[in-house]
Amino acid sequence: MEWAPVSQRIWDMKYRFKNAAGQGATGTPDADLEATWWRVARALAAPERDPELWAVRFHEALSGFKFLPAGRVIAGAGTGRSVTLFNCFVMGTIPDDMSGIFESLREAALTMQQGGGIGHDFSSLRPQGAPVMGVGADASGPLSFMDVWDAMCRTIMSAGSRRGAMMATLRCDHPDIEAFIDAKRDPKRLRMFNVSVLVTDDFMKAVTDDADWPLVFGGRTFRTVKARALWERIMRATYEVAEPGVIFIDRVNRRNNLRYCESIQATNPCGEQPLPPYGACLLGSVNLATLVKAPFTPQAELDMEALERLVPLAVRMLDNVIDVSRFPLPQQEKEAKAKRRIGLGVTGLADALIFCGVRYGSPEAVRLTREWLGAVQRLSYVASADIAAEKGSFPLYDRAKYLGGETIKALPEEARTAIGRYGIRNALLNSIAPTGTISLLADNVSSGIEPVFAFSYVRHVLQPDGSKREESVDDFAFRVWRELKGNEAPPTDVFVDAQTLTPADHLAMQAVAQEYVDSSISKTINLPRDISFEAFKGVYEEAYAQGCKGCTTYRPNDVTGAVLEVKPAQTAPVEAQPRTLVPASDESGVVYIAQPLDRPQDLPGRTYKIKWPGSDHAIYITINDLMQDGRRRPFEIFINSKNMEHYAWTVALTRMISAVFRRGGDVSFVVEELKAVFDPRGGQWMEGRYVPSLLAAIGGVIERHLVEIGFLAPSESPRLIDPAEERMRMSAGGGEDRRDAPPRAGSVKAAGQCPNCGAAALSHQEGCDVCLNCGYSRCG
Repeated sequence: MEWAPVSQRIWDMKYRFKNAAGQGATGTPDADLEATWWRVARALAAPERDPELWAVRFHEALSGFKFLPAGRVIAGAGTGRSVTLFNCFVMGTIPDDMSGIFESLREAALTMQQGGGIGHDFSSLRPQGAPVMGVGADASGPLSFMDVWDAMCRTIMSAGSRRGAMMATLRCDHPDIEAFIDAKRDPKRLRMFNVSVLVTDDFMKAVTDDADWPLVFGGRTFRTVKARALWERIMRATYEVAEPGVIFIDRVNRRNNLRYCESIQATNPCGEQPLPPYGACLLGSVNLATLVKAPFTPQAELDMEALERLVPLAVRMLDNVIDVSRFPLPQQEKEAKAKRRIGLGVTGLADALIFCGVRYGSPEAVRLTREWLGAVQRLSYVASADIAAEKGSFPLYDRAKYLGGETIKALPEEARTAIGRYGIRNALLNSIAPTGTISLLADNVSSGIEPVFAFSYVRHVLQPDGSKREESVDDFAFRVWRELKGNEAPPTDVFVDAQTLTPADHLAMQAVAQEYVDSSISKTINLPRDISFEAFKGVYEEAYAQGCKGCTTYRPNDVTGAVLEVKPAQTAPVEAQPRTLVPASDESGVVYIAQPLDRPQDLPGRTYKIKWPGSDHAIYITINDLMQDGRRRPFEIFINSKNMEHYAWTVALTRMISAVFRRGGDVSFVVEELKAVFDPRGGQWMEGRYVPSLLAAIGGVIERHLVEIGFLAPSESPRLIDPAEERMRMSAGGGEDRRDAPPRAGSVKAAGQCPNCGAAALSHQEGCDVCLNCGYSRCG
């Protein structure tokens, strides 16, 4: 089959190394996919004694998508860019003092700036209301600082083109656990976080016994609750808003190969990597779908000889990433090189099962998953032991303690013998990541160990001229079926998708995979909206009973909606017809579309004025509206000022926000994003309210406008320009009312409330705001 067009676009947009102008053409570093594979292969072969020999071997592993390093490796290796090749980090333990908290925030920002997703345990912060010695104040609690992290993440763009991702954890015995559980019921709060509760074995026993459960911090019991009531609260929040997730933290630490030298309290954003403070892990996946011989025949089987050749190469490649990667922080580099953990997993499991004629979640699927993942685990450990014989074990290797670990004792004899003889290069080796984008790159194979979500759907691709083109996106196994079988209907007992599986099917696959993964698994159990609460709760309790290290479900709900929606096509029987994605909509009548709205000749609009304290010129904001489906909605925005310092970013903001408005849908997120931006130099007091930045003030204007046209519920907003004042400004060629101009040098003008002491004593002197009450100066 030809490489799918959607996969080609993913490569070009996300993984192709281009020149400085962003153009990919002959003569640039990545002229085609083969050039990408050679770039990655040569970069990862650099630490070897014979780099050219290993580059050839690594290239063979990469060709045909047999081995897929994580996206950070594909995009960054061999480019010379200042980015990390590690996908995920857990940050250091947050000290329970203001200086340490904001130092941790700085470290998190630096890590995300280089492209790393991060996890943080906030259990080290004292609960809300606890006394802060020495300052005569009460603590604001961990959730208040999570809000700070959330705001930071909104403004830090990860390396490449996506925003950072974060995981927040809190222990089940922390006094603020109930507020943590309910935090994401607010649809606008902590949107940049995934959140999970660290659940202990003692807590699960207390739930079973309906016992009391003390909430403690620093050795002090703040109060006591019923364990079962707290568990019900976790389950109810997850049932209704899809979070928090649950991590069985005692099991994570008990089964950790490095339990003798580290303690884990957090995971990376997707949960497949429980990591210690400053822990880092890189990821890669063996593509099982490419290793099946004779698909859709009675002879179909996984090519075990090919797997035996591939896994050692994958382990060596990932081990070399540790030596060639940059690290955002020196603590992360020290941690990674002391333990050399890697996360080799699989993708394409569901497609491989389909090729073999096996239904996902069936007893035969469980058997094959046990066989295939067991082989990957065994081959990984043997390969790491072989590399240790050549290059040495990881520095913190302790033979007796390591071999005594629960996971190591369960390994096949071949692996344990190799470790006992040579040591081990990598402390932990296996992890199963979500692999969403790299699986789409690899001809859209099924992701990780997830079932296929939909076998066929339609994407609307925007063209340069503004038109749109529809393209069909098919699952890899479904494409192979059509290539081999033509129009013959696929067997419905094998071609099952996420919508047709039961929770038991999902759990069976996650539980068997966990037996052969020394870290953890990113796995979402998709559940129907109408599942009962008791049945929903039973999924988590069964996950604990079956030995999983955590559990994450997704049930469509009123807060998060549905990530994707599918419906059967109407022209053929459901069982023989692939499912098709449809545009999402909600009860408000908002419809999400790909084509920009057409602009009428005339549009109604309003102009607003912002006078930012300390700036010589006002900013004028014009928002024009369109009538759509009997409803007035924003269509375009113009931001103008005589201050040339603002020219570039106001033009960019005008174009970007207008483009968003013209796409239709619920565009209120623009307000949320702008109002969350804070200026590191400090905000300003405007009309009795503190506004954290000029961009936030613009967001407030847009919010006011959306309220006035009935697009949003009422809220406070800036003042509307008087029509007479606007006519005066326009007749003067855009000039401004000099009554709002700043004073000349040497003069003093009352400027409002002081952001430091709150007194109405802020004056403008010598070009700077100075408080006559406390001495605060904005300039220094």
